[in-house]
Amino acid sequence: MEHRRRIQLPDDTDLDAFRRHARALVMAGVAPPDVEWQVADDSAVDLFGAEDIPLPPATDGPAPSPNVPPDFIALCRSVILHRDPGRFGLLYRLLWRLQHEPGLRHDPLDADMLQAERLAKAVRRDQHKMTAFVRFRTVAAPEPGGPDLHVAWFEPEHHIVAATAPFFARRFANMHWAILTPRASIRWFPPHDGEPGRMEHAPGARREDAPPADAGESLWLTYYANIFNPARLKLAMMQKEMPRKYWHNLPEARLIGKLSAQAMERSGTMIEQPTTTPARRIRHLPIRADDTPAPTTVLRLDELKAATDRCRECPIGQFATQSVVGEGPRQARLMVVGEQPGDHEDLRGRPFVGPAGQLFDRAVAELGWQRDRLYVTNAVKHFKYELRGKRRMHKSPGQLEVAACRHWLEDELRLVEPRAILALGATAARAILGRPVAVTRERGQWLEDDAGRPVLVTLHPSALLRADPQYGAENFAAWIEDLKQASAIAMAD
Repeated sequence: MEHRRRIQLPDDTDLDAFRRHARALVMAGVAPPDVEWQVADDSAVDLFGAEDIPLPPATDGPAPSPNVPPDFIALCRSVILHRDPGRFGLLYRLLWRLQHEPGLRHDPLDADMLQAERLAKAVRRDQHKMTAFVRFRTVAAPEPGGPDLHVAWFEPEHHIVAATAPFFARRFANMHWAILTPRASIRWFPPHDGEPGRMEHAPGARREDAPPADAGESLWLTYYANIFNPARLKLAMMQKEMPRKYWHNLPEARLIGKLSAQAMERSGTMIEQPTTTPARRIRHLPIRADDTPAPTTVLRLDELKAATDRCRECPIGQFATQSVVGEGPRQARLMVVGEQPGDHEDLRGRPFVGPAGQLFDRAVAELGWQRDRLYVTNAVKHFKYELRGKRRMHKSPGQLEVAACRHWLEDELRLVEPRAILALGATAARAILGRPVAVTRERGQWLEDDAGRPVLVTLHPSALLRADPQYGAENFAAWIEDLKQASAIAMAD
């Protein structure tokens, strides 16, 4: 009788180590029931279970790797962050079955696959809550003359701190901050004297290590109390978006009970007020932002349009007719990202409805995709142009303008949670991958963004429209070949 093998991983979230061991196990023909997975600091060890039987060497190079679909790696990146100790066994079982059961790739109801999707969804939700509910408090600069330190305390459910920290590094790049959690801590040092910003990882902390309330928090509570609208209170929905388990770390949560109790009385007072005669409304083009600053993030897709209409983080918005945000189902499997809205999109307020959008629709029809199952958006939400007479001519957005819009695209990615991204053109590819992309050289390749999502890069349809017409059919056919690589995801149920 063959003994079970015990695999010990160095860390809870070491995906590279898991991949090396899993690959060696598959190549050695070790079935999932014969493997027990442990993490180095696991205190519980089964004295009568698995043994440390030597494995074949975990190879990195010449040996052929197990063949898996692109989105399986992205699934692994999320699942391994879950606190469930059985996640390694589940992922190895799926990897094993993908090698021996070809039909598993197309079985959306498989129990193991559904379980992995549930774990990944829980991790993404935890990451989303961390980006929404971290509250920094300012303490004195640790070094004389240095920047103040902003410290936050958060209690995630899963091992998400390191994976979520890059979000805060991008959002608060010039701020000196630290996030303390029970299992791990992160500290960010902003760029200084030509040195790039850097991040330090540290062990977990105690709640007492976080600073108490500061003066800024009092201002925040005053602002929150004044914007609270009793007529729009939906307590159940609010608790769904802001679960009670996070309330003890949110300073504004202490006001919710009192404000909710007063909501009915305040609403009645509002109703009893005499009616007012609304002023005649004349729509001005372009939309002018009011004095209310746009929020830095949104919790629902239907909030995105109003927020981006007010956004003036770069100069483009004040000259555009309106913002143009993404369009498509809430949980589309494939997100299509273009550069920016054009003249037609700017006037109609919808993405990909101009000539380039019509060419995209033609490709979608030829591929057998359904556009209403895709989430279609742009890296930049406003139309940038220059006037030539009465015509508004397209002008490519600059890097600073793309960077200013980056957090809106991140909101869409966070809320839609696509399995893969189709980046059309260099601007979209750079916005997603965070580096310059030579589209003509890297087109048709599956790449990965910082979150581990598969990203397929190809030309923007406007590039085909600008090309020499005599090569139109040839260019279109080559473009279709690029897009075909995303068909399995675009057409999946």
